[in-house]
Amino acid sequence: MRQLPGRIPQAPSRHRSRRRGLAALAGVLLGPLLAGVGSPAAVAAEPGLAPCPAALSGQATCYRGQDTNGAHYMIAVPGDWNGSLVMHAHGGPDLTEGSDPERSPDDLERWSVMVREGYAWAGSAYRRGGYGTRMAAEDTENLRRLFVERFGRPQRTFVHGQSWGGNVAAKVAEIYGNGRNSPYDGVLLTSGVLAGGSRGYDYRVDLRVVYQYYCHNHPRPSEPQYPLWMGLRKTSTMTADGLRGRLRECTGYDAKPEDRTPEQQRNLDDILAVTKIPERTLESHLRFATFTFRDIVHNRLGGRNPFGNRNVRYSGSHDDRALNAGVERFSADRSAVRDLSFDSDVTGAVSIPVLTVHAIDDPTAFVEQEAAYRGSLEGARADKYLVQTFTRESEHSGLSIAEYANAVSALSAWVRTGAKPTAASVAASCPAFAAAYGTGCFHDPGFVPADYASRVYPRPGASHWPVLTAAQERALARRGGVGIAP
Repeated sequence: MRQLPGRIPQAPSRHRSRRRGLAALAGVLLGPLLAGVGSPAAVAAEPGLAPCPAALSGQATCYRGQDTNGAHYMIAVPGDWNGSLVMHAHGGPDLTEGSDPERSPDDLERWSVMVREGYAWAGSAYRRGGYGTRMAAEDTENLRRLFVERFGRPQRTFVHGQSWGGNVAAKVAEIYGNGRNSPYDGVLLTSGVLAGGSRGYDYRVDLRVVYQYYCHNHPRPSEPQYPLWMGLRKTSTMTADGLRGRLRECTGYDAKPEDRTPEQQRNLDDILAVTKIPERTLESHLRFATFTFRDIVHNRLGGRNPFGNRNVRYSGSHDDRALNAGVERFSADRSAVRDLSFDSDVTGAVSIPVLTVHAIDDPTAFVEQEAAYRGSLEGARADKYLVQTFTRESEHSGLSIAEYANAVSALSAWVRTGAKPTAASVAASCPAFAAAYGTGCFHDPGFVPADYASRVYPRPGASHWPVLTAAQERALARRGGVGIAP
């Protein structure tokens, strides 16, 4: 891994760390002033002062910068800093060519509650767009090291991942957070994509082929044909608007039911029934199965196919026999599966506390992903480090602000005291935060997610968790030349 310049200090005592952090903070404030009077070139890499989101006005000092790999980032340090740091791993993946300088400021605004609760916050936009879970984990760790270099080592460091960022944060914990000298103290995963890459997108593979069976317009018969596991031809100029138009043409998904033709309504009913995808997120899932699949296949795997549906038996349509006889079938390339698995599948080998929060009716990252994640930690005999909580909400990226504040507080208390919380205790502590933020708490302490295979068609021989064991991951790492290039 390419490291950031400068020495990474050893962990100081907690009191000395805080004093050192404040001194370093003063140095950063002076940095831009000194740059004009003969400062070394390295000062140019210092994070620069930047406006904070409106929600943090007068409450924090914010900084922006770009690391040596090109990843833009943002840091916020509250005036009443409690000494702990939250490293944020964002979702997506975005499909920009380079690092998006506006991504981290947007994320800070969305999760400003953590800074308002007294935590320093740092988020990387990653060095490029496109798929790359280990790359994103490395960029997150690089930013943590940069924070330590500039502000001193925090008393405690947590990593928070949202959506695909949950996959990223889970890999941060496994790659950089294991062992007695872990720089991370705990993990918060919210609305996480936790089944990994090699199985976590199977339902979108199914959507891609089922959609084409009914709609015949992606591609159209008059257009160049390609295997659907590509998502899209590499050189296609299709846009999101163009895809939306084809989906509308086939299903009338965004029209009132009375304005759809009978054929559109039947197509829509069949697609939703077979794939179990909610109607309101049908378009976003199809976008992923089109544009992100293209990125994974063409840009990350050299045109190799990591997806398969050869023996899947689809059900729920008005004519399952015809569907299964006519849907496109294909088998995955083993080397492509290996590389995608090494990049993104979780091993479950964690040694620090992990708290998850997931909406039961999440329409994007289905709650059954949590069953897969628990299975991975159980398979690694690390489930003692896991507490999972669930809420009666129906959004993917918009959980209650009070729940985010409560979750990071519960994780911090677990790390600080060693007393493992329960779903019930997390639910019980939330109303105090709801009173402060006025957004409510919706926990369901008794909920247990169904098995992953109950929501996503299982592939033969692919029901065990974890998909990739820690020993297999180490063997692949020693082998070299596997995975997805950063």
